[in-house]
Amino acid sequence: MAFQQGLSGLNGTSKNLSIIGNNIANANTYGFKSARGEFADAYANAINGSGSNGIGIGQNLVAVTQQFSQGNLSTTESALDLAINGNGFFQLDASGTTHYSRNGQFQLDKNGYIVTAGGDKLKGYAASVDGLVIPSTIQALQLPTAGIAPKPTANVTLEFNLDSRMAAITPGTPPIDFQDANTYQNATSINVFDDKGQEIALTFYFQKTADDTWDVYATANGDTVAGTTAAPTAVITGMVFATNGGSLTNPTAPVAFDVPAVALSAGGNSLPITGLLLDVGGATQYGSSFSVTNLTQDGFAPGQLTGIGIDKDGIINARYSNGQSKAAGQVVLATFRNPQGLSSLGGNAWAASAESGEPIVGAPGQGNLGALQSGALEDSNVDLTAELVNMIVAQRAYQANAQTIKTEDQMMQSLVNLR
Repeated sequence: MAFQQGLSGLNGTSKNLSIIGNNIANANTYGFKSARGEFADAYANAINGSGSNGIGIGQNLVAVTQQFSQGNLSTTESALDLAINGNGFFQLDASGTTHYSRNGQFQLDKNGYIVTAGGDKLKGYAASVDGLVIPSTIQALQLPTAGIAPKPTANVTLEFNLDSRMAAITPGTPPIDFQDANTYQNATSINVFDDKGQEIALTFYFQKTADDTWDVYATANGDTVAGTTAAPTAVITGMVFATNGGSLTNPTAPVAFDVPAVALSAGGNSLPITGLLLDVGGATQYGSSFSVTNLTQDGFAPGQLTGIGIDKDGIINARYSNGQSKAAGQVVLATFRNPQGLSSLGGNAWAASAESGEPIVGAPGQGNLGALQSGALEDSNVDLTAELVNMIVAQRAYQANAQTIKTEDQMMQSLVNLR
């Protein structure tokens, strides 16, 4: 029986050394999780029974379990490198089959999909054209490599202070001359966009006509937007401020006006903008110099994708050459009640099994799911020092089991030599 015990010991320690060797070999593999051999003693019931006096006949390798402890995070230069700080797995579309991984080395393929080096696609929630992420069907994430379409300006917001100490101007004929600064007090400009994303310089002129009363005129690339060149009309007639203070009393709502087609500096003509809303609700009239504190509009030119950023909650923000950014999707993680029940597939990937249970999916940071860190990778959780010590111990165990067989052989040889 000692031969059987020694052989099982040699076999078991050999397998243990293989497990340790695999851990050491993957000490620098991103997302790798160390494995541990779990052994149990064996009894031959038919020989000695399994009671308190039973003698074991060696060991069996019961399972090789992976240890899903957190690895250290290392920063990288790529925004597509992702690390999970906490529980969870990336979901990958491997030719229609879902795999799970902790290795966050991703890149873009020619079709805009976020993929691993092996071509598996990262899965998550898609975003709408407007950049809204709505949790729905989980699918392979694809970035909009075609770029972003232009958006015409619909709203302009002006926040400014007009100097109450300025003297009123009696409008002449025409009521304002945009080339003569003596016919108005102040002016400010902002660029707006038509349906083709063509840029138009919109300039507002402020003319004080009476105490606490102002008219606002506007030009587009130098052409008046209301009236004619010979007789411009105001886009806001009678912008009135409180007599006993500087707050605006009229208008109380945004004012609509049309911007006609005008010549563009680069050639050609712009498209008209109909019903542009001008909001001056934040205007004031105090005894201080003219100043603009906010000047915004909601249109933009077309743009091409220049880069992406991924937040800790998995939102993928696409950045474009026109200065705009919008959500292009959201990375979704999965966790399991029994991660050690996952089936190892190699390539830093696992598959769900009956032992692991069904995946529980959600956005990073929700529930017990970890947060994402962009521009970082999770190192292997292999403790190289501990593995080297374990290797020495396993080697000594192998030698001891070999010595057991040698000793049993000597005993058998002594019996054979009896006369």
